Amino acid sequence: MNTVTLNTDRAFSADPTVSILDAARTHGIVLEYSCRTGRCGICKAPVLAGTTEILRHEESLTPEDVAEGVILTCCRSATTDVMLDIEPLDRLAGIEIKTMASRIVSIERLAPDIVRVMLKTPPTSPMRFLPGQYIDVIVEGVRRSYSLANAPRGDGMLELIIKRYKGGILSGYWFERAKANDLLRIEGPFGTFFLREQAPTNIVFLATGTGIAPVKALLEELAANPALAARHRLTVFWGNREAESFCWDPVGLDLDVGVHHLLSGPDTRWSAARGYVHDAAIHQGIDPDDTVVYACGSNAMITSARAALLALGLPAKRFFSDAFVSSN
Repeated sequence: MNTVTLNTDRAFSADPTVSILDAARTHGIVLEYSCRTGRCGICKAPVLAGTTEILRHEESLTPEDVAEGVILTCCRSATTDVMLDIEPLDRLAGIEIKTMASRIVSIERLAPDIVRVMLKTPPTSPMRFLPGQYIDVIVEGVRRSYSLANAPRGDGMLELIIKRYKGGILSGYWFERAKANDLLRIEGPFGTFFLREQAPTNIVFLATGTGIAPVKALLEELAANPALAARHRLTVFWGNREAESFCWDPVGLDLDVGVHHLLSGPDTRWSAARGYVHDAAIHQGIDPDDTVVYACGSNAMITSARAALLALGLPAKRFFSDAFVSSN
């Protein structure tokens, strides 16, 4: 066994056949991550000392990352004692990842290609999670990840917002065969996309497509804590290719939040704003010294938004993201 030490001096032992991310979890330590497959880049970690071995392809690393000694903790194991320049996420340490049965309570068509699915978990075994996290749904022998679209509720209900994609791995099930009272398995919660204890006044949410789902959950968390929400200026930039995909309105949250809808597709009926969410946020004006950004949606949007906002002067430690990567 080798020892992995973080920049807070927290340390854990690591089997050289197991990813650093999984080794940390075994010891109750949670590191930044999302996809767990090397594609999203959320688990990037600069190596200060020691050597690691690649277990799977680090798809999201750039040549610059490699030159600077950055690794993906979901893709590498420690082959010697290692020091990493990252911090543990203690707020997630007590949240258990587990597999459980769930039942479809309802399926509601929000748009031609979008449904809201409400799931019910066993009352004796509710799922503990933080708003912004995601679950895996296992049905018909297939596993697919979906962000939770609600903050925790007393009745244990879980909300998913699901879009139909051509060739989508489970689109056929959700839009053609799924029905109320279907039983399926879920596993989770996963991911490190959640509200951080940050001082900035401005909280900016960037979402594309059904990336609005975890943003909705974060806004519900803020709405449930008016004192916390009152300390911040909240703004959402939500982009879609089709106008009918704007299928949710935060007006019912009783929350002071500015919402900007942007269309990137060629819908001639759309007379409001067009373009990309990060461009719109920058155009409106972002104070990089007093802003934290939460971005969820396509990997292309997150990559572009991060580059543009960091170039503007936003510190990397105040840009949090959850990239939706293809499961096909």
